[in-house]
Amino acid sequence: MARRDYEDDPTAPPANSLVPAASAVVVGEDGRVLLQRRTDNGMWALPGGRMDLGESIGDCAIRETYEETSITVEITGIVGTYTNPGHVFAYDDGEVRQEFSICLLARPTGGTLRSSDESFEVAWFTPQETDALPMVPSIRKRLDDWRSGNGPAVR
Repeated sequence: MARRDYEDDPTAPPANSLVPAASAVVVGEDGRVLLQRRTDNGMWALPGGRMDLGESIGDCAIRETYEETSITVEITGIVGTYTNPGHVFAYDDGEVRQEFSICLLARPTGGTLRSSDESFEVAWFTPQETDALPMVPSIRKRLDDWRSGNGPAVR
């Protein structure tokens, strides 16, 4: 399913859905961060996705990271909350989802890196290497918030 992101764009369609979601900034011992190149928009992103009934936000981030990258993680903190009503994702099935995401900090505990049906590529990058990667502004904000070291962001 194709996805188009709109952030504070007056031409964006109105939201018709709100779904809790989690993403994870997974940082290895060498300081590199885990990213995936999404199949729905071709952009680099943090692993993450919608929260299922019966799971915690932490469990969601752990599950999504494993499903999308095959890396197991342990949650170690929070990067921030991202709930900008001006940021919506329009899908080709008609759903227009308002952003509601908690971004957590994690460290890898195992697994072997591989892509999934949701990603073309998965790879580890130094923080500086992420600057040149194509990604939507909301993912860039999460990485910048993590890199700033100023504690959890509320956006």
